Amino acid sequence: MDAAQLRPLSVGEILDLAIKIYRERFAPMAKAVVVVVAPVAVLTALVQLSLAPPESGVFGPVDETGQPTVDLGELWAMIAGFLAVGLLSYVAAQLATAASLKLVAGAYLDEAPDWRASLSFALGRLRSLVWLAVVFVVLLALGTLACIAPGVYLYIAWSVAVPVLLLEDRRGRQALKRSRELVRGRWWSVLGAVVVSGILAGIVQVVFSGLLLAVVASGDSEVVNAVAGAVANVAGSILTTPFAAAVIMVVYFDLRVRKEGFDLELLARRVGVEPPPGGWPGGDDLAGGWARPESGGPTDGDPTDGGPTNGGPPVSPGPAPPFWPPPPGWRPDA
Repeated sequence: MDAAQLRPLSVGEILDLAIKIYRERFAPMAKAVVVVVAPVAVLTALVQLSLAPPESGVFGPVDETGQPTVDLGELWAMIAGFLAVGLLSYVAAQLATAASLKLVAGAYLDEAPDWRASLSFALGRLRSLVWLAVVFVVLLALGTLACIAPGVYLYIAWSVAVPVLLLEDRRGRQALKRSRELVRGRWWSVLGAVVVSGILAGIVQVVFSGLLLAVVASGDSEVVNAVAGAVANVAGSILTTPFAAAVIMVVYFDLRVRKEGFDLELLARRVGVEPPPGGWPGGDDLAGGWARPESGGPTDGDPTDGGPTNGGPPVSPGPAPPFWPPPPGWRPDA
């Protein structure tokens, strides 16, 4: 991605860039999603067919009071089965989202899309993803129970926690805290991007799933209905998960650009990509020739930190950047 695109974006520009990345990276993202989601959808359909066959089920014959008897064994088996597939579905959704986020991050580095490598990257962080999801849900539920408004605020404030985990290796509550720091001061614009993208994704999923289910709704076969439901779930995930990931990752990058002068070399180090010869576009060249301070040099803000007298590379004369790395487009004469 051109370094010139690393600039503050409006909500409309965020959605436009997300759609562009979605279209360019849809194939590898779809592969990563289907590999994770399809087996869970098949398992869900099998559980649905095995635990609730039409000829038996939870309710038995009517007793002398006129009320149907309840088969407790069948009831607990049904609850356990659907809880298990529900948990697997949630974990699969987290994994598919993380793999899609990795592929979106690769778009910023002009990295060749590889859904296998992205899925492996997400698998290596699965435990942290699950733990973050648990902390997120529990704290969000507590905030919502206290009052609806805190729940809504926290949902948006923590919306970039997963990108923080993947690219900054901050986990659990630290990821939530970091997300809130990034969103602070931009809460309304992040809300706008999340709401609009959610509406667009919801419309697509409802229309597609509705059309598919309408085709088989006239039949009475439980098997056909279960298969149609599984196909609809997988197709909906393929269409919406990559788009939601693209929006959230673009929002995350936008917040980093606004607040920290985010540069591509930092992202490359985070995701384990070796910088090309001469460095990434948008790194030191955006600083008008300034060299990046090296660790071990003075840290008093002197623009010569890391320079020749400190064992670092040469630096350019002129005013120092307002912070490091310099904001995109900064020049010494600015």
